[in-house]
Amino acid sequence: MPKKITEKDEALLKLKDKLKIKNINSVPRIQKVIVACWIWSLVTRKWQKDFEEFEKNLKRITWQKSRIIKSKKAISNFKLREWLPVMMQVTLRKKRANDFLDRFVKLVLPRFRDFNWISFKSFDPSWVLNIGMPNYNIFPELGLDDVTIPMWLQITIVTSWKNAEQSKALLESLWFVFKL
Repeated sequence: MPKKITEKDEALLKLKDKLKIKNINSVPRIQKVIVACWIWSLVTRKWQKDFEEFEKNLKRITWQKSRIIKSKKAISNFKLREWLPVMMQVTLRKKRANDFLDRFVKLVLPRFRDFNWISFKSFDPSWVLNIGMPNYNIFPELGLDDVTIPMWLQITIVTSWKNAEQSKALLESLWFVFKL
């Protein structure tokens, strides 16, 4: 019995034809998506030690428990002590990463005020896409009462290719809109 061709398989075949790649296994893919919430300002300025709200909200957004990353050295100008919590991070891979990106592109990005495109400057030298959001309360999973303190959220998308054209083509096939 022949295998059914899914929507994901069709997108991979189109991407293979667009990039003129012979082997389907060498088509660029999403390796991981890292969602990070910076909490160091709460620790240093307000000396807040309970991050249960942020952990609960990140779990609702990503469907996965977050881990707390602590500082490795003290920086006196920022009032940062060694081993103080700096950020909460979630790493998504495979199906969860694809589901998160699908929801992010189709539900969250259109909710941004005056959103037109993602700048090509958002890529770093190794062609990893970084998107910063000043507030994470625009996710549809969160209600108005869930966010009491707005926090900065950073989304990092790592692809399997270290090439501008192929990374951009992969993200465009996932409905990302880039500035021309």
